[in-house]
Amino acid sequence: MSDTSEQAEDVRDSSPDEVGDGLPGGGDGSPDDQRDRRRAAWRGAERKLSNDFTSRSMGKTLAALVAAGGSVYDLDEGPDIYGDGVVAELERRVAALLGFPAAAFFPSGTMAQQAALRGWAGRTGNRTVALHPLAHPEVHEGGALSVVSGLRTVHPTREPRPPTAEEVHDLAEPFGTLMLELPLRDAGFVLPSWDELVAVVDAARERDAVVHFDGARLWECASHFGRPLAEIAGLADSVYLSFYKSLGGMSGAVLAGPASLVAEARVWRHRYGGQLFQQYPAALSALLGLERELPRLPSYVAHARVVAAALAEGLAESAVPWFRVHPEPPHTHQFQVWLPYDREVLNEAGVRQAEETKVSLFRLWREAGAGPPGVSVTEVTVAEAGLEWSAEDVKAAVADFVERVTG
Repeated sequence: MSDTSEQAEDVRDSSPDEVGDGLPGGGDGSPDDQRDRRRAAWRGAERKLSNDFTSRSMGKTLAALVAAGGSVYDLDEGPDIYGDGVVAELERRVAALLGFPAAAFFPSGTMAQQAALRGWAGRTGNRTVALHPLAHPEVHEGGALSVVSGLRTVHPTREPRPPTAEEVHDLAEPFGTLMLELPLRDAGFVLPSWDELVAVVDAARERDAVVHFDGARLWECASHFGRPLAEIAGLADSVYLSFYKSLGGMSGAVLAGPASLVAEARVWRHRYGGQLFQQYPAALSALLGLERELPRLPSYVAHARVVAAALAEGLAESAVPWFRVHPEPPHTHQFQVWLPYDREVLNEAGVRQAEETKVSLFRLWREAGAGPPGVSVTEVTVAEAGLEWSAEDVKAAVADFVERVTG
């Protein structure tokens, strides 16, 4: 994958706005012009399935942060200096929430996981990390684990699902750490069952390995597992979570684990350039996410199942020759939709629907990573805005979208 492709793919973690998506129409057709048209259409839409954090202006974002921030932290306090103040308070709250002795705030999950995995490599004496080939470090980080941290990766399975206990147990090579991405985003936000997850962790322990959760989106997994967040996180030796992917924070991540590992991770955070002078806007928005979005996630997950079923029903009744909603039902509040059309056609239909009807059903389509040419996939996120959509609303929007694709 080229550097440009890596950057475009990684942008999908924070926003549906990929650079250079081939969207026709508008201005000179440059990537910037295409992006501006998409954003204008999505910002102008009156009905959306997901919260639209990225299309708001900076002024509105900052005003909202000031207006609400006092509910989670005393705004008369001074800003943080190198991680004290509001940043330290965020770390304390998250460590308690997850049931770990310590937690450290990082500017990015990529940095947090490198610090954690190299820390475990030193403790186990083994620099090999077992993880899925679709896991974030393998797909979206430019080979950082090996290039920056000198770690080596092996894959228990290549199937588009989490590894099984048998696959972990039978992995031919020794490994010091098993990293599990929960949910496995690029396979469709898929999760194992609770019993399967416990068995996989046990299999790693039998191999004398530690377990680290890439839990960027672990916040929304409680409904699927039927367990509180602390019990889920407690299966692992350490866990990373993102503050912007599910909670609507501005940026940032947290690494939680044993006090000694977190202390070492802070040293590496400094060495990696992550010891920032002030981070209070990101920390304050993360606290707001914990207060406001985290309690709402179960309702998003429940309604995502309603939306996914309605999408499948609407597409089955439409003129499309083939489709797939995956997984069905969704494991979290996010899932994939696959259609047999070029992404340019689907992206144009989606933007036109938002422009002309003020309804935004799908955001950004991309070429599918597997299958024949001409198949595209999009990710659907159901959040607060989507709770207003009934099944009939979804089916009506599907019919209008498909007409723009096939008409």
